Amino acid sequence: MRLTQYTDYSLRVLIYLASKNKEDITTIKEIAQVYNISKNHLMKVTHELGKIGVIETIRGRNGGIRLACLPEEINIGTIVRKTEDDFQLVECFDGGSNTCIISPICGLKHVLHQALEAYLTVLDTYSLADIVKNPFQYAQLFANARENE
Repeated sequence: MRLTQYTDYSLRVLIYLASKNKEDITTIKEIAQVYNISKNHLMKVTHELGKIGVIETIRGRNGGIRLACLPEEINIGTIVRKTEDDFQLVECFDGGSNTCIISPICGLKHVLHQALEAYLTVLDTYSLADIVKNPFQYAQLFANARENE
């Protein structure tokens, strides 16, 4: 399974924010520059992460974003489920548009469904804290990226 760019960016934003002190406020522009990705894409991503409740947005002149909860409380499987829009690995996963003639007897769809569930189950075992075990190392990489601009 391949994650969408949207989910990839969502996870990258969370990793970036987890590398900061809890009270630090970060701008979307800063994250976009570090990762060299579109600020417009990140605006959509951060809006959604705010709706999900994992980041807090602070408005105003010194505004920005930060984690709304501890990294230990942010489950990777949950984030992937909420940011991915399509878990239909094959046509037969969508009963409404499935035209495959072997669907009624096909064993592959069951295997793929099991594989997808196993994939998500593994992601469910990890929190953002598990991913960012050493925030200082991440912060150093991000600082180096900002210096090299």
